[in-house]
Amino acid sequence: MYGEVVLDQPLRLGTLAAALVLAVVIIYLRFCGDLSLPDKPPPPTGPSGTQRELLTKSTESAPVYMEFLVNDAATAGVRAPSIEEMTKKLSYRVDDARHVLEPGQSPIDVAGLRLHLERTSDQVVLVIDNLLASDIAYEVTTSPSTGAQACNSVRPLPFNAMVIAKGGSERRTECAWRDGMTIVVTKAESIEVQPLSAWYLSQVPPSTLGIEDRIARGHRGVQTQDSCSAVLSQVVRTGIDRGQIGWRDLVDFYSRHRCQTYQFPPSYRAFRSDGERGLPAVDG
Repeated sequence: MYGEVVLDQPLRLGTLAAALVLAVVIIYLRFCGDLSLPDKPPPPTGPSGTQRELLTKSTESAPVYMEFLVNDAATAGVRAPSIEEMTKKLSYRVDDARHVLEPGQSPIDVAGLRLHLERTSDQVVLVIDNLLASDIAYEVTTSPSTGAQACNSVRPLPFNAMVIAKGGSERRTECAWRDGMTIVVTKAESIEVQPLSAWYLSQVPPSTLGIEDRIARGHRGVQTQDSCSAVLSQVVRTGIDRGQIGWRDLVDFYSRHRCQTYQFPPSYRAFRSDGERGLPAVDG
């Protein structure tokens, strides 16, 4: 019994000492001061949002856009244009008169282009020469006199359906040959572009600009590690179908923007004057 009292004695003394210390601390805080806590850290600064939102905000900035121009120009092996140069109005030509072409007929000149028709083996080929002093984006809308049903039966010649280089020429398959066939040209358009813009446009799928599959299937453009999507938003597609967005508007945008990063905004229209809007062009 005595041994148990001796063993409990240190425990009792420790408990009394702890209680005394606690009482002193409480009295001090009550009468001598308040307990101080560390300051609340300031809220984070800078952009906020999801990773996708932050990436979008980044690509919308002029410095990032300029960095794309410099890097892409180096990849293309051309001079990097300034943002001021990229915001200049592009020279546009159009001829919407109806022209009928036959193989062996003299060439016609329309919208900065020279056109003539050739028969090559089992197909009829449209030869398109660039008469202007720069690279050009171009579109020649045609229809075969015999209908387009048999046109996909021949293997198309590979060509660039988007751009013709300065002093260059493109040969595109129109259709399989039929006796007496002619090709009707209903519209010709061209836009003068600088070398980096020509490189950008050569990567865009022709279907994105509304070029029909009969022609687009022969396209061989610039091949890059990251391909461009041919998908357009429903709003943009509806605008094209209704004639509210034209070939000129689409070329104007994609000549100024890399298609791997920037999507055509529904409100975008071709520049009518130099510097009329900032770049990159995005809808808020």
